Amino acid sequence: MNDNELKALISLLDDEDQEVVEHVEKQIRQIGGSMIPLLETEWEGSFNPALQKRIEELIHNLQYESVLDRMRDWKNGGGMDLLEGLWIVATYQYPDLSLDKLRQDIEQLFYDVWVDFKDDMHPDERVRALNHAFFTKLKFAPNTKHFHSPANSMINQVMESRRGNPITLCILYMLIANRLKLPIYGVNLPNLFVLTYKDNNVVQFYINVFNRGLIFSRKDIDQYIDQLNLKQLSTFYQPCTNADIVRRVLRNLVLAFEKTGDVERVSEVERILEMVQDEGDGLPLSDYTQR
Repeated sequence: MNDNELKALISLLDDEDQEVVEHVEKQIRQIGGSMIPLLETEWEGSFNPALQKRIEELIHNLQYESVLDRMRDWKNGGGMDLLEGLWIVATYQYPDLSLDKLRQDIEQLFYDVWVDFKDDMHPDERVRALNHAFFTKLKFAPNTKHFHSPANSMINQVMESRRGNPITLCILYMLIANRLKLPIYGVNLPNLFVLTYKDNNVVQFYINVFNRGLIFSRKDIDQYIDQLNLKQLSTFYQPCTNADIVRRVLRNLVLAFEKTGDVERVSEVERILEMVQDEGDGLPLSDYTQR
């Protein structure tokens, strides 16, 4: 169909015959996201609240299906680009968010840190220097006031507000560290996401970004797991995958919407989570509740 035919199709959304409307909606969904700009134009020119609501629901459905498709493709492609995975999560609420803009913002954070960084530092010194830059210069901090806010799972919101939950703060810290060529990776602990500095030349240690970059040891993790009366699994000590990280962000988002009683969004995010799920997924870790 050309644009005029598509516009004519959209105009039938206002038809009095419900069967016609349902048929048109089905056709629009089949055509996909390319219909969104035309639908937005129709919405802007309409003075019919019922039609506007119908168009809003269609646009949301098309954008949502796009999120599902992108997440499925990201996972099937190996989930190599962590920032892309976080961008896909954020487009659930911010469909116009630019991945290129996110990359530019991360690059700016890196440069802000890099100018004060020295390569010949000992690993402990490197982490302390990064801590100073991340928390003092860049002013990132835990969002303890609104810990359960869905915004804490949106990478763009965390970058803008400089406030986040354990995993999103860890992600930004890790992305900057990786640009600095530091061997820092994510670690899935129950109820808390942390980072590890893992290099064959030094004893592996861990970083609690939510506690302003506190450095701790494997023994501390042993004690933490014992306090939770859990078995000491290898996943509590070793780097996790990008897909693990995105799954955890999505689980946090599910719990955030559960807190607000938004059943529809809970269901939608759970479907996004299905797109990135592995067979036989283990402990459903989150930063909010012990599982």
